[in-house]
Amino acid sequence: MRPHVELIQEDDYVWHAAELPGGEGRASERRLSVDEEDGSSSLRVDFHTDWGRGPGIHHANTEFYVLDGALTYGDRTIGKGGYLYLPRGVPADAVRFAEGTRVLHYREYGDAGFDPVDSLAAPRWAAAREDVIVIDSEAMTFDAVPNPGPMPGLFIKYLHVDPVTGFYTRLVYAEEGWSDHRLAHHPCYEEAYTTQGHMEYNFGTLDLGTYFFRPARVKHGHFTSMEGGATWLLRSDGELFNWYTQNEWVRWGGEGINYGPEGTDRPLRWSQSSHDLAQPWRTAPDLDRLQQAWKFQNEQGAPDDPFVPHGLGPDPSMIAIAKALDAANLQGGHGPTGGHSHDHSHGHDHSHGHDHSHGHDHGHGHDHDHSHDRPEPPAADWGAPHDSLAHPDERTGEHAHNWGAGRKWTAGDPIPGPILSSLPVRSRSRGRWDGDGM
Repeated sequence: MRPHVELIQEDDYVWHAAELPGGEGRASERRLSVDEEDGSSSLRVDFHTDWGRGPGIHHANTEFYVLDGALTYGDRTIGKGGYLYLPRGVPADAVRFAEGTRVLHYREYGDAGFDPVDSLAAPRWAAAREDVIVIDSEAMTFDAVPNPGPMPGLFIKYLHVDPVTGFYTRLVYAEEGWSDHRLAHHPCYEEAYTTQGHMEYNFGTLDLGTYFFRPARVKHGHFTSMEGGATWLLRSDGELFNWYTQNEWVRWGGEGINYGPEGTDRPLRWSQSSHDLAQPWRTAPDLDRLQQAWKFQNEQGAPDDPFVPHGLGPDPSMIAIAKALDAANLQGGHGPTGGHSHDHSHGHDHSHGHDHSHGHDHGHGHDHDHSHDRPEPPAADWGAPHDSLAHPDERTGEHAHNWGAGRKWTAGDPIPGPILSSLPVRSRSRGRWDGDGM
């Protein structure tokens, strides 16, 4: 599988000799994302000299996108915006890149293997399908995205769509002022490299040269397109459906048995909410765009709640815990066996003005049984059980070892719950995780 990369600035990464077998010339690559199981890779490649190789068959579905410079496929030369798709197992013509050319290079479902052939008449692999695609994307016009999110202003150029799997590569442009205040997850992976502009979101700053690879179902969001808008080359290994979350919160904790102000004498109980991580990093225009997003949703008649940055207002996780404690108190403080040994204190005051006294003596100096008059305890609502949000193949399918793998999803299927990834790969100059939106 590929790791969750969210996000990196390519300048923070080191250069390696480019893995382009069978070619003549010098090139270097930055490895943005690599799947060590099947060889799939997303790379930034610079050509230091003219470089080329003759006709051949690639072992992976192979893509090149020209950021600067020139690409020649056969007898056709394309400059900036040139896109080339070479399916695995399909004979491809000679490819050349001019000195100084900078490209994005992708390999999917295979490694860098390349078998030279004498001509394009060489036989295709038995399982090969699709054909070579050559596109000058600069000559294309952006079309409005059919489902742009909560606001208009999102546009797209389709470069490649696999008719069988739904895998697609596209250029996406968000004009200045476009925003999506909700969190989302998808049934497929999503990766993007920023080719222009500036966008802010909960995992960092998307500007020129930034990249993310987000496995299927990883929750993300709170996007605001800043000055000049933003453009990405964006890829997904299936049709991208948006499943949204609002009023989100995360809390985790535990008992540190060998650290704390009192050392090992007393375990340290601690708990932290995503509210605790929030930083005042959003600008006034940024916050204004997020507010406009939910207001637009309401104007369209869609159910929505106001956007509130984390760290402001009540912490939803604490409210949920207080409700659970209320439910426990309504049970008379008794567990299933009538015991009274539960200590629900977490260093917080959850009383909220309620008087939870029960009007009877808990001294227990005598032996008695409450079971005959104790009402059925109310059940605390912790939301949908995980099993109901799992994909049918979650623990039995080909990718049962990898929750981040995409699964085919069609309308009407159960919608799987999101995956919370609190420690993605990110580089020092752009990536952050401050709790806003998670």
